[in-house]
Amino acid sequence: MPILLFLIDTSASMNQRTDLGTSYLDIAKGAVELFLKLRARDPASRGDRYMLVTYDEPPYCIKAGWKENHATFMSELKNLQASGLTTLGQALRSSFDLLNLNRLISGIDNYGQGRNPFFLEPSILITITDGNKLTSTAGVQEELHLPLNSPLPGSELTKEPFRWDQRLFALVLRLPGLASTEPEQVGSVPTDESAITQMCEVTGGIGNISYF
Repeated sequence: MPILLFLIDTSASMNQRTDLGTSYLDIAKGAVELFLKLRARDPASRGDRYMLVTYDEPPYCIKAGWKENHATFMSELKNLQASGLTTLGQALRSSFDLLNLNRLISGIDNYGQGRNPFFLEPSILITITDGNKLTSTAGVQEELHLPLNSPLPGSELTKEPFRWDQRLFALVLRLPGLASTEPEQVGSVPTDESAITQMCEVTGGIGNISYF
């Protein structure tokens, strides 16, 4: 029963519009809805669990967590508004904390007693952002930093905020300044060079870029 957590960038820069008149936030919402429709065709998706997190301050960033159903997820997705700062580091930390909420209780992490590879909780974190500069109340940040402090009990027993069965994938939306002269490679999606890509690679995921 995989867990799919969608982390949507709701910073003010997501209000920028394409030549079609749709905003980046509209594109992000459409991408999530399309993913869910395609995923629903797979019989293995019956046990999926979906969560929704934004860039708002915690705990208001969690729009659909462990207690919310699919209907609540879709309702919260449609009602998202783009305002605020690009607090990617804090949003990632809140997302991983949400995924790790019941791991200590269920015994999946099994600290001090060895790891049971068959006892896992596979989770996929998919973030959709515009890849702009990271901002906070302290100003513009040049590098991606995840807060070290976590409210979860037992968090001090793990060095990284993510676990071995969790993967981070990123879709970076961009408006190209000019058309590329290089031919597109069929069947492949170009990777992005933003800070989120390095974080994806650390977890075993990948960061892709999409031009509009």
